[in-house]
Amino acid sequence: MAARPAAGLGLFGAPQPAAGGPPVCSRKGCRNDAVWQLLWNNPRIHTPERRKAWASCPDHVEWFEEYLRDRGLWKETLPLTADRPMETR
Repeated sequence: MAARPAAGLGLFGAPQPAAGGPPVCSRKGCRNDAVWQLLWNNPRIHTPERRKAWASCPDHVEWFEEYLRDRGLWKETLPLTADRPMETR
């Protein structure tokens, strides 16, 4: 019997960097280059200082922020630049 995917995880893809390129947007089906990172934390399962990150293209950054804010998970949105790569801690 195949394992069922966790609820809600079908909305997002894992940010996979192109060979030498920036990460791609985490929104499912979007393959655009990410220029934003949205830092978030689920207080039910993460310590307060823990940060997870989703990558976003300009078209989906507002969607991600709204999704995370509605659930009380959003912490910060930062640009993805050479001097500020994807943050997770």
